[in-house]
Amino acid sequence: MATHDTHATLPLPRFEAPVRLLIVVAPYYRDIADALIAGARAMAERAGASVDLVEVPGALEVPAAIGMAARLADYDGFVALGCVIRGETTHYDTVCNDSSRGLTLLGLQGVCIGNGILTVENRDQAVVRADPAGQDKGGGAAAAALHLVALSRQWARKTKGIGFRPEGGSFRIAEGPAGEGPSRT
Repeated sequence: MATHDTHATLPLPRFEAPVRLLIVVAPYYRDIADALIAGARAMAERAGASVDLVEVPGALEVPAAIGMAARLADYDGFVALGCVIRGETTHYDTVCNDSSRGLTLLGLQGVCIGNGILTVENRDQAVVRADPAGQDKGGGAAAAALHLVALSRQWARKTKGIGFRPEGGSFRIAEGPAGEGPSRT
């Protein structure tokens, strides 16, 4: 049952350097996908981000495409879009769970992703959620990606000590038979 509660939304972050987003969409339900894309593009434009778009066959392919783009292309963040409507079989559960799990795992690796893959019981629910003048889940996914990009840029400037390098700057990599070995500074 849907409620009419008011939800808090964060103001869009501001960026000093340009932001590039990639929208990865599964257009299985073309009208729903187009509404999600419109919302995501409008939100990205409000933040001054540039957007590219790629289509994949279904929601299960969205995480794979984002994973490839994160490794092989030059994007700051990603917007995952699509719609899964419950059918008569358990395939719905597999698609919902596995696409979400794939996106979550990428996010835990530091990929900035906004998840706008709708998982709904029927077409009417999808239409309301996808509508940029309604719940605007596409715009919300783009905003989430932008917030994560802002955090990654903020935290990228922070450094912590890495490895086991001792104070003083030098350490021994390996020792030879006489106890002498190369050292690195």
